[in-house]
Amino acid sequence: MFSEKSFVFLNALKQHNERAWFKEHQQTYEDDVRTPALQFIEQMQPHIHALSPRLTAVAKKVGGSLMRPQRDTRFSHNKAPYKLNVGIQFRHFQAGDVHAPGMYVHIAEDECFLAAGCWHPAGPELNKIRQCIDDNPNSYLKAVQQLENAGFTLDGDKLQRPPKGFDKQHPLIDELKRKDFIALKPLSRERIISTDFVEFCAEEFQATQQLMAYLCFALELDY
Repeated sequence: MFSEKSFVFLNALKQHNERAWFKEHQQTYEDDVRTPALQFIEQMQPHIHALSPRLTAVAKKVGGSLMRPQRDTRFSHNKAPYKLNVGIQFRHFQAGDVHAPGMYVHIAEDECFLAAGCWHPAGPELNKIRQCIDDNPNSYLKAVQQLENAGFTLDGDKLQRPPKGFDKQHPLIDELKRKDFIALKPLSRERIISTDFVEFCAEEFQATQQLMAYLCFALELDY
């Protein structure tokens, strides 16, 4: 699957982030990046479905678990056409966009990590999660503890002030200020190119299951 060649291509793309260069090196991308990523997704599928049958693991070039290499530059000052990372998301089938609860693998020349949870949920969904934390704090804290025990860290954007409707003296005010509920764990390049990377990811994602189940409960999704 993934190899040093995958990182060599990503590093070269960083130096030549242009459509003409990418088209010229399309076959290298297919051989060293996209094909290994699709093989990884295919091998992860039984492990993902064992965690929850509601999660998707679809090994397709377009429209599956592998995120497209093209950047959306419509509203960005940065007009570089391609992402410098491989993004793979195993997300909930009932809420099928990038903001849905899910698990994620990020592979880049400068940073690699595993992630799980909700990234940038929309306002109504964010309010549901906050209300659930207010109503069910103990289950949330148990999920956070499971993550921390396994070396994950809750990360993402936060509000500067308490969200509307919550007192600044709330015992979990720092958690309620979160705009992302995403757990991260860094990965080494050596781990990614190891022969047991699939089994490693499956085991690591086990430690995110209380968080995933909690977020799905908050959003009224089956898990």
